[in-house]
Amino acid sequence: MTTDFATYIAGLPKIIAGANTLFRSADGRVLLVEPNYRDDGTWTLPGGTIESDAGESPREAARRETLEEIGLDLEPGALLAVDWITGPGRPALARYLYDGGVLTPAQFDAIRLQEEELDSWELVAVDALDDYLHPVAARGVRAALAALESGSGTAELVNGLAPGERLPPR
Repeated sequence: MTTDFATYIAGLPKIIAGANTLFRSADGRVLLVEPNYRDDGTWTLPGGTIESDAGESPREAARRETLEEIGLDLEPGALLAVDWITGPGRPALARYLYDGGVLTPAQFDAIRLQEEELDSWELVAVDALDDYLHPVAARGVRAALAALESGSGTAELVNGLAPGERLPPR
């Protein structure tokens, strides 16, 4: 029995794909944005959904989302992490996390928020990320920063953890 290609494609599992950019200040703090559409109150990095139906790549999405969300048109740097994120009640998410580099004071002054989606932005110390981000996102940011610092290349993650890595017992 043959199935046409469109039917085959329609039956494949669905995933969400997103791209974020990790910007830092000269003193090592991380730029986070506060979305107004999240019920859980967590913050995030600038970024969002990849418009793959329009042929957009993860890198292009990171740049577009940065421009839309904070008003800075900056080419993303190295791919720091790819995180396969699962959760109940939704498809898996493949998240690409790019290096945005260290922003200058003038660049911080030029930030203009997309008011339809964001309420504020803040520079957050790495040791305070858990106070702002979902635990999976916080682990992913710390893994990306470790990859950047060590020069080890792109971190491969599952729910913010390296393959085989386990959360410490509580």
